[in-house]
Amino acid sequence: MKDLKPTSKRTYYPGLGRRKSAVARVRLHMGGTGKMTVNERPIEEYINIQHLRQETLLPLDLVGQLSAYDVTVKVVGGGYHAQTIAIQLGIARALLQADEGFRKVLRGNQLLTTDARVKERKKPGLVKARKAKQYTKR
Repeated sequence: MKDLKPTSKRTYYPGLGRRKSAVARVRLHMGGTGKMTVNERPIEEYINIQHLRQETLLPLDLVGQLSAYDVTVKVVGGGYHAQTIAIQLGIARALLQADEGFRKVLRGNQLLTTDARVKERKKPGLVKARKAKQYTKR
């Protein structure tokens, strides 16, 4: 990502988060009220499991900026948990664009590290990636 300096034209800070096949494009809008929308729906409606919602907002909570920004997210792919982690990473990266001083807190809580584990591809002659057909002796 390019090093983006705050300008008078810019109204938001971008961040990109990925997990498995989920990709989240996050925008932190300056001078907000703490409103968050995911795919043009309120976060309460899109992520209806309470602990996943708290996990999504963890970066903002840790740096004490929960109501300082409005957050808009476009997320595609993956399941609801992978999307949650992708949004969390996107928010953390966008916070770094806003203020580099947050790096120590976010890094200390492992919020800037991408989890690179993805599903292994299926191999020829096997049932799944590693599972083979049952061997019959007779």
